[in-house]
Amino acid sequence: MVLTRRQVTAAAFAGVPLGGRSPERRRTLYIAGDSTAAQKYADAAPETGWGMALPFFLREGLVVANHAVNGRSSKSFVDEGRLDEILSVIRPGDLLLVQFAHNDEKSDDPTRYTEPWTTYQDCLRMYVEGARRKGARPVLATPVERRRFDAGGNAVPTHGEYPAAMRALAREERVALLDIEALSLALWQQLGAEETKKYFNWTDTEQDNTHFNPPGAIAVARLVARESLRTRVLARHEVVRLHEEIPTSWITWPTAS
Repeated sequence: MVLTRRQVTAAAFAGVPLGGRSPERRRTLYIAGDSTAAQKYADAAPETGWGMALPFFLREGLVVANHAVNGRSSKSFVDEGRLDEILSVIRPGDLLLVQFAHNDEKSDDPTRYTEPWTTYQDCLRMYVEGARRKGARPVLATPVERRRFDAGGNAVPTHGEYPAAMRALAREERVALLDIEALSLALWQQLGAEETKKYFNWTDTEQDNTHFNPPGAIAVARLVARESLRTRVLARHEVVRLHEEIPTSWITWPTAS
């Protein structure tokens, strides 16, 4: 069977074995999110989404299907049919990990903007209820923090009320919560203003305080895996290498079709 480049890429994202069906279906962790988690391609290197590094911390039998896309909010992801695409294939026992807020905050763009305590929560409920209808487990992840420090060298939160709104919704709906906003903010504080530059997409031509390079994506993926274990979203046997150094050479950027 001859496969096109598009088929190869789609199979990699969806965890579909090339050439035929697997004799035993593996559990899949779906990611719905924005550019901080998304798959990047060769023309964007060294920019790296944390979803690209997450598989390094999971056992081989747990598939990551990364549906995160640059520029999407909890609203636009739904409006574009991307949630429906996930729900068409997600199955009982799978996980749906949801991280949004970066683009929900863009009040000048009605196609993406949501208000934290109303429309943002309403959109997040669509993911929660959709996953549950399919027998899958929804997991909410507060948005990873940007790199911002005040004059005193303190890491500053940038997401306003969105993390609090997600935490409240998780309690109300009894959904597992990975508080990546709080964890990443603490990590940036620990590293400091200068050291964190090594984790974000800072190059000779760009100073990007939102998106990650390979070390940053690996560090955030480690937070996601560790918090998934702590909250019992994942079992102990499903998480690996939490205390090991992950070579940045493991990160690869495929050529877009």
